Amino acid sequence: MSDAIIPPLRVGVIGGGSCSPRHYEIAREVGRLIASEGAILVCGGLGGVMEGAAKGAREGGGLTVGILPSREARDANPYISLPIPTGLGYARNALVVQSSQLIVAIDGKTGTLSELAFALTYGKPIIGFETWDVDARIQHAKSREELLNLITQQMRAL
Repeated sequence: MSDAIIPPLRVGVIGGGSCSPRHYEIAREVGRLIASEGAILVCGGLGGVMEGAAKGAREGGGLTVGILPSREARDANPYISLPIPTGLGYARNALVVQSSQLIVAIDGKTGTLSELAFALTYGKPIIGFETWDVDARIQHAKSREELLNLITQQMRAL
């Protein structure tokens, strides 16, 4: 019998730094789901989808990691448990993806597109909701319910 500690699953939530109230609430539900499964939420640490997901995860008692583009921890949204300032700008997107075992993309603009490209390059499983449709390897959910079900299935499979 091993005494090895199994680290928790890390789920990256990516999406725009600004978003509609609807996408914010969906991201919040995703964050709560991630926390309820005992996973750590990883994101870029700023507003919009990232803030919504982090808020939901914190409401669910989860740990949130924000990999920030700036050099200042104080730039993180208020729901980030562990801000990681990088000073790397958009290059930090590679760190968000590499730090995650599953990527969930909600909405998003070109920064999200770059994260999707990294996730595809690194072979990470990706679940998308109303986001870029750039590759058949991205599982696109057509509803909020389908999104939550796909995330649950994928988290339990990892």
